[in-house]
Amino acid sequence: MPSFSRIFFALISLAALPLTWAIVNGPVISANFPDPAILVTSGGTYAFATNSGNINIQVATSTDGGVTWELQSGVDALPNVGSWASANSTWAPDVIDRGDGTFVMYYAAWSTSHSTHCVAAATSVTPVGPYTPESHPIACQTSGGGAIDPAGFQDTNGTRYIVYKVDGSSLGGGGPCGNANGEYSTPIMLQEMEADGVTPTGEPVQILDRGQSDGPLIEAPVLILHNGTYVLFFSSNCYNTDLYDISYATAPSISGPYTKASSPLLITGDDGLRAPGGATPRLDGQFMVFHATVNTNPLTRYMYTATATWNGTIVST
Repeated sequence: MPSFSRIFFALISLAALPLTWAIVNGPVISANFPDPAILVTSGGTYAFATNSGNINIQVATSTDGGVTWELQSGVDALPNVGSWASANSTWAPDVIDRGDGTFVMYYAAWSTSHSTHCVAAATSVTPVGPYTPESHPIACQTSGGGAIDPAGFQDTNGTRYIVYKVDGSSLGGGGPCGNANGEYSTPIMLQEMEADGVTPTGEPVQILDRGQSDGPLIEAPVLILHNGTYVLFFSSNCYNTDLYDISYATAPSISGPYTKASSPLLITGDDGLRAPGGATPRLDGQFMVFHATVNTNPLTRYMYTATATWNGTIVST
């Protein structure tokens, strides 16, 4: 699939964050690499992705800040998913640098005892791992359909959080990814964590749920802070249809209320992209990785990147 660049803009609102301009490039990884996350360190830039083949968590590296990427073939960042989980159903990882020589990976895996996905944490002293899983998951949300798509965040006061999706669409309801009848909620939850980044504290708080324009679900949440505004990226609609997208919402405080932008950031048809989703921005919001579908049978999603600037408060074209 040929590479391309695209200039696009989206007015992010609080109702109105500044205009976002972005240049989209890719594919930068021409292999199945869905739900990518990005980690920037002094020693290089890393991307992590959902399981593929017998690899639980895939790893790719970049020595030029994310311009070019090399898939680390055969490398599994999480060879042991935890005694509570089964392998080869390990989704949507995210990795943070805890700042004390330890890296924390958040991931979702299938719990054999709960018969749902749960979100969990694992730690390593190197970015590529191997990561050692904690003995218990962070959250399972069994009655709601499970918990998936965790991502870490640290606020300006040092408090750590994760966001994740309650997987109500796994409970049924018909359609290509469940919940076509709209029976189930798929909320995004905010969970405060201890300073170690692996221990939850207090109860999770719902910060967003699907609306009519989101179809049967929202998922893949990632939270950043940009110029004092909390920006929650997410995807809506079914991942295995052309309606899948990259969207976002903003809030004046971490617990909300979050206001969804009036239109998605990226949708099918933008310069040939198909079902873009699973975006993870860099902490400064200037760069992100995401996937788009290149084949539906078998489902294959390549990684793309986007660079962005946030240009004041004036909308211009």
